[in-house]
Amino acid sequence: MASGVLPAVDKYICSFQRWLPGHLADIADPEHAKTIRLFATWRVLPRLRARADRGHITPSIRRFAAEQIKHATAFIQWLGERNATLASCGQTDVDAWWAENSEHGRNCLRAFLNWAMQSRHRRRSLSIPTMKTTRRAALSEDERLDALGRLLTDPDTPANLRVAGVIVLLYAQPLTRIVRLAVDDVIHDGEAVLLRLGEPASPVPEPAASLLRDYIADRDHMNTATNQASPWLFPGRRAGQPFRPDHLSALLNEIGVPVAAARGAAIRQQLLDMPAPVVADALGYHHKTTTRLRNETGGTWSRYAPGDHGRSPAGWAHRGTGDS
Repeated sequence: MASGVLPAVDKYICSFQRWLPGHLADIADPEHAKTIRLFATWRVLPRLRARADRGHITPSIRRFAAEQIKHATAFIQWLGERNATLASCGQTDVDAWWAENSEHGRNCLRAFLNWAMQSRHRRRSLSIPTMKTTRRAALSEDERLDALGRLLTDPDTPANLRVAGVIVLLYAQPLTRIVRLAVDDVIHDGEAVLLRLGEPASPVPEPAASLLRDYIADRDHMNTATNQASPWLFPGRRAGQPFRPDHLSALLNEIGVPVAAARGAAIRQQLLDMPAPVVADALGYHHKTTTRLRNETGGTWSRYAPGDHGRSPAGWAHRGTGDS
């Protein structure tokens, strides 16, 4: 696929399709297996393919798809132990299962219950509790600066981890976006170095700029025949593929950079320094997200309006110094 000999196919969809038959074969009840096969065919796989068409599938998306199948299987088996079926499942059954399981399990089952009601496998409507979201506490500013200082000065830490960690701590980027940065996203403008995360590109301060230049000159995994012309800023070991974000997350955690907490600290500092619309455009965030986070951090830019502030309003003309 990397060489163009075979058509490109998302490897995580292939992985899911290889895994599914084995899971179905382990389901003892044929009717249960039939229900799960229908759920996978008409709900889970179409969503995966639509996501692949929009962009790319990450390991966490592939993992969540399998978790949806596993929890759906566990739920209908649990109903059988209560002498119930999916067709006869009532609100008391849903409430009981909700009480016995974790928030992750509830989130995984939600799609199956919605599909069952929409496809008339479950005729009576059920009330499904809304999904709860929890956020990890962000690093303090001192902790963020300490981690940043260690990455910029520690020569014993692998260069790819130092660069990825710096991008997280400075620009609040998720690893799924960081691993898909290309070398061309690093822009050299005279002596200045810019990183294209949104519009406009973000300046990279020293000494992070020097670290980034040195790393590009000696990237990892470039020795194989298929990777010698790799465009990725963080090439993976597989031909034509970038570094896996889940693997990168584990490695960053090992060197003391918890990604979620580091991103929270970085975006908070950005919003204290700049208006939310500017941060959204520059870092590739949605305006609503940065506005909400700005309100949570108590930012002082609440009256700032997005748009081109270098352009005069319609009908307005500049007056000379002698005009009154």
